[in-house]
Amino acid sequence: MLKSVAEKFGRLDVLINNAGTTASWKPRDLESLSLEEWDRVFAVNVRGLFQVTRAAIPLLKQSKGCVVNTASIVGLRPGPQPLPYAASKAAVVNLTKTLAWNLGPDIRVNAVAPGWMEGDWMKRMLKDKYEDLMGKRAKATPLKRVVSADDVAETMMSLIHSNRFVTGEVIVVDGGFTAST
Repeated sequence: MLKSVAEKFGRLDVLINNAGTTASWKPRDLESLSLEEWDRVFAVNVRGLFQVTRAAIPLLKQSKGCVVNTASIVGLRPGPQPLPYAASKAAVVNLTKTLAWNLGPDIRVNAVAPGWMEGDWMKRMLKDKYEDLMGKRAKATPLKRVVSADDVAETMMSLIHSNRFVTGEVIVVDGGFTAST
């Protein structure tokens, strides 16, 4: 993939790692969680992010580029989310900070941690409870709505273009929910 980028464009300025998968798991039922599911979630959410970042380092160093990872508020605080997903996003948080330390000063590395986000992912997760639960989350959020893809993209673009002295940070994008609950 990165060989194609180098051949076609000759450079790479930004890498956005936006990987996320989860496992179906009933909270507080550790017996039902298989190691295969755990490994699958970590392979996508953590190992894949690391492998792509490592492969992109030569191109990013040339351009003094940056990496933006997608974490989640569940990687910052416990809750009823599937354990492998939450633990993998906590690993993304730590990996972001550790990569920033290892890759600076040539490459900046940051992450965004969205809260509940409108759209297909949450519709699949919440099923027939989507409208009700998203409405309740919006009411419990100081800005009175849930996160949109545009909110996340705007924050990522700010980290890329406007915040050139920021690295190793995780920006929470949740309308104030995490700070107020």
